[in-house]
Amino acid sequence: QVQWVESGGGSVQAGGSLSLSCAASGGIYGRYCMGWFRQVAGKEREGVAIVQTGTGNTYFGVNMKDRFAISQDNAKETVYLQMDMLKPEDTGRYCCAAATLCQWGELLHRPSDVSYWGQGTQVTVSS
Repeated sequence: QVQWVESGGGSVQAGGSLSLSCAASGGIYGRYCMGWFRQVAGKEREGVAIVQTGTGNTYFGVNMKDRFAISQDNAKETVYLQMDMLKPEDTGRYCCAAATLCQWGELLHRPSDVSYWGQGTQVTVSS
C-alpha cells in the first residue's frame, strides 16, 4: 500500500500564496505521474497540475498555469505545488495523486485513471 505524506494546506487571505508538498512511498516517485486534483464547492473534481516524475514533464489544468507551478526535488522524492495570487474560488480540498502515465496531460481530465489518492489538504482562501 502506498504511504502518503502531504502538507502545506491552510488558510490564507486572497492574493496570498501557499505551497503544497507530496511524497509517496512504494516506488511511486520517479516512475509515476504525480500531482494534484482539487475539489471545490459546486464543482466536479478537477486536475490542477501534474508532473511525470521520471522526466520532469509538467502539465496544468485549465487556467491553472498562470498562478500555479509544480516542481520536484529528486533527492527528497517530493513534488511541490506553488500557488500564488489565490482567490476565494480556489478554496477546496487538494489531493495528491499518482498514475502510471500523465497521458500528455490528459490525465488532468480523467481522474478515474488515477491509481493512488492521498488524503488531501484543505486550502481556504478568505476575502
